[in-house]
Amino acid sequence: MPGQPDLQTGGYSIEAMRLLARSALPRFVFDFADGAAEDEWTLRRNEAAFDDYVFLPKPLNGAGERDLSITLFGHRLSMPLILGPTGLAGLFWPQAEQCIARAAAAAGTAFCLSHGSVCTLEDVAGIGASPRWMQVFIYKDRGFTRELASRAEAAGYDALVLTTDNQVLGKRERDLRNGFSIPPRFGPLDVAGMALKAPWLWRMREELQRINFGNYVRDGEKADIKTLAARMQSLLDQGMNWADVDALRAQWRGPLILKGVLHPDEAREALQHGIDAVIVSNHGGRQLDGAIGSLDALPGVVEAVQGRMPVLVDGGIRRGADMVKALALGATACLEGRPHLWGVAVAGEAGVAHVLETFRREIDRVMGLCGLRSIADIKPSLIRRSSFH
Repeated sequence: MPGQPDLQTGGYSIEAMRLLARSALPRFVFDFADGAAEDEWTLRRNEAAFDDYVFLPKPLNGAGERDLSITLFGHRLSMPLILGPTGLAGLFWPQAEQCIARAAAAAGTAFCLSHGSVCTLEDVAGIGASPRWMQVFIYKDRGFTRELASRAEAAGYDALVLTTDNQVLGKRERDLRNGFSIPPRFGPLDVAGMALKAPWLWRMREELQRINFGNYVRDGEKADIKTLAARMQSLLDQGMNWADVDALRAQWRGPLILKGVLHPDEAREALQHGIDAVIVSNHGGRQLDGAIGSLDALPGVVEAVQGRMPVLVDGGIRRGADMVKALALGATACLEGRPHLWGVAVAGEAGVAHVLETFRREIDRVMGLCGLRSIADIKPSLIRRSSFH
């Protein structure tokens, strides 16, 4: 396709892919994914926290062959990386959610569909990619929470991810500066910016007319995105509590994962309420600016659960080395969000596949250099707090 970069030379790292995405996308679209809340301190801390740790390799252990796979909820994943939920992915590439799901399945790992996907959860299930997880919230209309869970079960989703840190929308100042809103409103400057990104505009020429929140459309309804966005915001319930978690646990028979856990006490309580795993996450810094960095919170959550459930982590992962450090601190696996959005924005499914392969090669390289034959060999003794910070 004209204007599509050579991924092998231009996308040699996740940061390089980010720069390609910045070149490919109108500014307001790029900033929607790249930005975070208020001063973006938590976003920066998520990334910087990995620099606080250094490796203590043992190359003479001899790791000529390395196995990156893990088993999670009965599924063998090719590596300890899962594609996390990212709303409005269809704004970056036509049928982006399907592209992301296919790339994850081809790479042998799992993905989680956002509640705010452009397509419906049934559309993504229809391509057969798995393992597939579905994100849900606790809504004021508890019936709608139950409805989404029922639809996910009927569509064969393998796990439900209950996200708890989005009940009050964060103040994302890049979006405010750009005039970007949900639903998107395209003013004269936006249209001019889109015109300067001709390949993106050409790809999206038909998609932009039907960008929507597919999971929120009622049967037989012809609601536009403005109506659906207002419905989504009105449904968010700031008064959600553990009783709501219990109700969802009673309904959903598969793995139930709690996303947005930062406090050790909440992790302990999750165990008592029958949660199957937690995701240590601050929503990529997009909600509460000043919240603890995900990697900073990870050890406390790991200690709190004492190995009684998997602990996953997301936020700031930009290198395979970051994932190895997170695993050394006790994580079972990691999730990422922005990197695969950058990949899909650059080259669709091939871009996501390239991002996944970049991470896989980097994990493998770190393991080889550290003398690690398998993920199980990644122990706390592999890393040490850096004395340079």
